[in-house]
Amino acid sequence: MTTTFYGHPLSSYCQKALIALYEHQAPFTWRVLSPEDPSAGEAFSRLWPMEHMPVLVDGDRVLRESSIVIEYVDRQNGGGLIPEDADAALNVRFLDRFFDNFVMTPVQTIVFDRIRPDGAHDDFGVERMRQRLDKAYGWLEGEIGEHWAGGDVFTLADCAASPSLFYASKIQPLAGRFPKVAAYLARLEARPAITRVREEARPYWYMFPFAD
Repeated sequence: MTTTFYGHPLSSYCQKALIALYEHQAPFTWRVLSPEDPSAGEAFSRLWPMEHMPVLVDGDRVLRESSIVIEYVDRQNGGGLIPEDADAALNVRFLDRFFDNFVMTPVQTIVFDRIRPDGAHDDFGVERMRQRLDKAYGWLEGEIGEHWAGGDVFTLADCAASPSLFYASKIQPLAGRFPKVAAYLARLEARPAITRVREEARPYWYMFPFAD
């Protein structure tokens, strides 16, 4: 049975799902969504008319949305990214939503504003999103431990944290202000699956408007 992943290496939500695939060393076929392969885009649009990356196709199963993709991949490959304990699993799922909603959403708002045409920028909205990022950093600074987001074990929460904090740190630097969050991001960046995701995105890094 063939497993196919539709997405782009620079996409934060694709990176989030890819980390889970690489953690499990799960085999799959890449369909990179780019002008160089219009057939991939056409297939992707048929599979998910909302056109929100990523989409994972496993046989006759179509999985949409990064958190759902991760839960499916985890279940198909012996588990580990979702705790078996119900309360621990609930916390991990909460943290997954925290990183998506309160870190990645402000990041996307700021990025999309940067690439708007002249005269269409929303300085007030961007400033609000920067304030929200700092509020998210501050909350996380008081919550994060010495290992991973949900405790001692790498989970779904860390898959979500990696791209969101990585991109956020390029827009709203952590250094000198949130040392625990910065140390956590450094631990994430050293993880082999995440290093692989970064390397795959490197050829497209010039497309990120806050690239350093």
